Amino acid sequence: MRVFEEYPSLKPFLQYLQFEKRYSQHTIIAYQNDLEQFFSFLITEFDAPEITAVNSSFIRTWLASLKNDEMTTKSINRKISSLKSFFKYQMKTGVIAQTPMSTIVIPKMSKRLPSFVEEKDIATLISHVEFSDDWKGRTEKLVVQLFYSTGMRLSELINLKESQLDASYSQIKVLGKGNKERILPVSKEFMNELKKYIAEKPVCLPGVYNLFVNEKGKQLQPRAVYAFVKKYLSLVTTVEKKSPHVLRHSFATHLMNNGADLNAVKELLGHSSLAATQIYTHNTIEKLKEVFKKAHPKA
Repeated sequence: MRVFEEYPSLKPFLQYLQFEKRYSQHTIIAYQNDLEQFFSFLITEFDAPEITAVNSSFIRTWLASLKNDEMTTKSINRKISSLKSFFKYQMKTGVIAQTPMSTIVIPKMSKRLPSFVEEKDIATLISHVEFSDDWKGRTEKLVVQLFYSTGMRLSELINLKESQLDASYSQIKVLGKGNKERILPVSKEFMNELKKYIAEKPVCLPGVYNLFVNEKGKQLQPRAVYAFVKKYLSLVTTVEKKSPHVLRHSFATHLMNNGADLNAVKELLGHSSLAATQIYTHNTIEKLKEVFKKAHPKA
C-alpha cells in the first residue's frame, strides 16, 4: 500500500496502540482508516510531503474537504483526535519537534442527551414480557437482564466467560476497554439464575468458555444480540434507539435518578474520565425540571 511506503512511521504508531496502549482491534482499525485517509490526501494533493514538513494548513485543507463532503461533526472530531494522537507520538519518539495540531480547533458538537428507557418500562420488560420457554428464550432474557443490571457493553457481555463470575460475592469481573478490569455487583437471586443457566448449558464447542451461548453451544454474535434486544425493547418503549447501549444508558440514568454517586457510576460503567459520566446528570436535571413543572404551583 502506497500510504505505508510513503509514510513508514504509521506502522510503529499502530503497533504502539496495539501493544502499549492495548487498544481493541476495532479502535486500531478506526485509527488506521483515519490516518490512511489523511496521508492519502497528502499524497494526492501535496505530493507526499515529509512528516516533518506537514503543517496546520495541510490539515485544515483536509478538514475543509471533509466538511464539503458533508461529513458529520462527530466523525471530523474523531479524525482530529486520531491525528493528535499520531503527531503526539511522533514528538514522543523524536521524529518532530512540534505538533502541527496545536492550532487546530475541534468543532463544537451539539449536546444530545443519551436515550434511555423509563424505569416502569424496564419493569414491564423484565416482569411481564414473555420469552420463549426454550434455550434461546432463556438466553435472551438473561442477556437483557444482565445489560440492565450491570450496564456492561455489548462486547463485554458476549465475551464474558463463566470464570468471570464470583458467586460467593455475587459479583462479575469484566474486562473493559484497554483491558481494564472492573467489578460489577449483581443480586444473589440473579447470580443463582446465572448458575442454573450454566448447569443446564448444552454441550459447548471445544474452546468455548463463554457464559452465554446459543442452542448449538456457540458464542453469541453481536448482530444477533442487537436484533433480539431491539425486538424486546420495541414491545415496551417508543424511544427511537433500541439497542444494548440504550440499556447501558438506562442503567446509568436510573442510578443517577435514584441518588447514586457520580464517581460510583463512573466506576461501574468503566469510564476513564468523569466527563464521560457527567452526561447522565443532564438526564437527572431534566427529570427534576419535569417534577418541578408538575408539582410547583408557580411552575
